[in-house]
Amino acid sequence: MFFEDAFDVRLRRHITFAKRVDKPFSLMYSDKYKGPNSVCESTPSKLSTYRILEPGMILLEKYVSIKDQIDIIYECEKWAKSGFFNHCDHQNGAKCKVMNMCFGRNWDPNTGYKERYRSDGSEPPPIPYELVSLVKAAVQDAQAILNELPSMHPDICSVNYYPANGFLHLHQDHDESSDSLRRGLPVVSISIGECATFLYGDTRIKKKLKRIFLYSGDVLIFGGKSRLIYHRVKQIAQYTSPVQLVTEFGLRNDRLSLTFRQF
Repeated sequence: MFFEDAFDVRLRRHITFAKRVDKPFSLMYSDKYKGPNSVCESTPSKLSTYRILEPGMILLEKYVSIKDQIDIIYECEKWAKSGFFNHCDHQNGAKCKVMNMCFGRNWDPNTGYKERYRSDGSEPPPIPYELVSLVKAAVQDAQAILNELPSMHPDICSVNYYPANGFLHLHQDHDESSDSLRRGLPVVSISIGECATFLYGDTRIKKKLKRIFLYSGDVLIFGGKSRLIYHRVKQIAQYTSPVQLVTEFGLRNDRLSLTFRQF
């Protein structure tokens, strides 16, 4: 497995769900980038190109600037080096092949939000306010196109780190509060790094799922009538990251996604 080969990952203790990585790792090949003055100092000055996928579901293409992508990577890098990313495996033995950490609230693929504290007894760090502002701006821009999309204030951010062979099983995002789900408060996902093949639909039947590609800087939003769509990340396409992220920043040839929700 990629992480075992690259970082000699060891488990702090046996846990049946998210397992903390004992040895910190890096999202980058080098320390070329010394860090931003702040996370996401700027948001887009104008709306990027977009695609309406379903009622309440929209893709804002190349919405996040390269500078802001670098700032986001650096913010996540600080926590990766502190050992905050987990291998997220399910109790039924299903392997996600991704690593995860959370801002705002603790979340686990088996217990949802039931456990306030992480496996090491710590609480998740708060969501940087600049990321909250970026997400709210994206939702407002999407609302200018989709008037059926509700507003939201993100208090959860789930960060997934996909290696080259990473994928995510078909699922729904339904662990949030009944009020949040009833109101259709949107899920907002930011993609950084390698391109992902993303499948979605209103059914679990694989042959009926639709397909799009999520590139670095894309923002995918689904809420309202599409809040409970089934979706998955099928595969990662290597060597598709923006050249600047790899050559100037030293990002590994993998994918980072940040998914925001309101509990």
